[in-house]
Amino acid sequence: MTDLAALASDLRIACQRVSRRVRFESETELAPHLVSVLGRLSEGPKTPGELAELERISAPSLTRSANCLAERGLIRRDEHPSDGRSKVLALTAEGRDVLGRVVRARDDWMFHKVENLPEADRAVLLRAIEILNREVLA
Repeated sequence: MTDLAALASDLRIACQRVSRRVRFESETELAPHLVSVLGRLSEGPKTPGELAELERISAPSLTRSANCLAERGLIRRDEHPSDGRSKVLALTAEGRDVLGRVVRARDDWMFHKVENLPEADRAVLLRAIEILNREVLA
């Protein structure tokens, strides 16, 4: 493996591990895939098709997630303004509250992981965030 290939692989693995740790060690209220749907809906109401595409999951998987969230009162299904066959999914006040608690728990978990890092290491992380946002997540 070339040095660049090793870097790419190591970076992918590190990102996956951080993502998994923050999702599973910082919250217990909802499964991570349900939190992800709530997060998408915090950006504004969406159709099930839009959500499935954004989440990169099948329509049946999204329907199961939406049913679970609706049963818990975390989302509501509104009539689509121009398509009587479709619904628009939106957060409820309780859904917004639950999402806020989960985000705070995840942020708190990460805060405790970085709070004692030396300033130089924090600077490296800040630079890495800039690079990832610009080059990888764009």
